[in-house]
Amino acid sequence: MMHVGSMALPLRVAQWFNTEKPIALDALRGRVVVVHAFQMLCPGCVSTGLPQAMKVHKLFPSSEVVVLGLHTVLEHHDVMGPNALKVFLHEYHITFPVGVDLPATDHPVPTTMQAHGLRGTPSLVVIDRNGRVRLNHFGHVDDLQLGALMGTLLSEAAPSDIGPATSEDEHRVFADDMAGDCAVPI
Repeated sequence: MMHVGSMALPLRVAQWFNTEKPIALDALRGRVVVVHAFQMLCPGCVSTGLPQAMKVHKLFPSSEVVVLGLHTVLEHHDVMGPNALKVFLHEYHITFPVGVDLPATDHPVPTTMQAHGLRGTPSLVVIDRNGRVRLNHFGHVDDLQLGALMGTLLSEAAPSDIGPATSEDEHRVFADDMAGDCAVPI
């Protein structure tokens, strides 16, 4: 499981949209990476998570911040396939790259979601310039809290030989309203 302060694990993606080639997190070192895990039929994703991800994508230059979507299907698999996702991305004007989380063969939760310890959708993972996880959060993150974290991360040095994060530089945001969020089935 991926904890705050640990190095980000690779994304295990079956298919990418809005990009010509697959994206590897290691190739994005030097930039802050915001990964938004969502489902098309998740009310919290559609009403708060995806609009927030689109704001971050539009607000920050791609040379400094990369926003990635991760479509993590937990339910209604028959209606949330690649064709439906392609239409959804077009209709909602989502232009940042979106990967389809690789389904697990022996578990209902997709592989990247399992590896990253994501509890449901929407989930937000923010990775610093050095590839360390600085936020791993289930539910909506307040725009002001996310903005403060982004400002902190953008002011930090680019890749170096810095060790793991300490408790002073870990950033955690706690959910105050989980209404509309979709939890991982137990």
